[in-house]
Amino acid sequence: MNLVSIRIITNDVSKLMEFYEQITQLKGICYTEDFAEIQTKNATLAIGSTRTLQFFGGAEVAMAAQNRTAIIEFITDNVDRIYEEQSDFLGDFLVQKPTTMPWGNRSLLFRDPDGNLVNFFTPVSTDAIKKFEGKI
Repeated sequence: MNLVSIRIITNDVSKLMEFYEQITQLKGICYTEDFAEIQTKNATLAIGSTRTLQFFGGAEVAMAAQNRTAIIEFITDNVDRIYEEQSDFLGDFLVQKPTTMPWGNRSLLFRDPDGNLVNFFTPVSTDAIKKFEGKI
């Protein structure tokens, strides 16, 4: 088994897509006004509108902008550089400037426009570098 995608449900696909394209510097694919993706080497971040919930059993299946438990994580080769380049854009979205965590990753934490937590991280300890070898 392999995790290939995380999907965010939102009321505004284009707004969220523009945010993720800016912050990741990756070009997304908009399949319809209700569904888009940003594809990375290891997984895909999918963005679906609340209208797509009809295919999964109805609007009560998920609620946009209600996540308070998950953190969407992206590995990068230099989180400090990204922070320098994107700090103006992050503005009020910023939760924590790059900080080295006890488990060996240097992490930049912010929220997307829907309030979802996003972590950009760079492995910096020997163990973390070894753990994520080939993932960047």
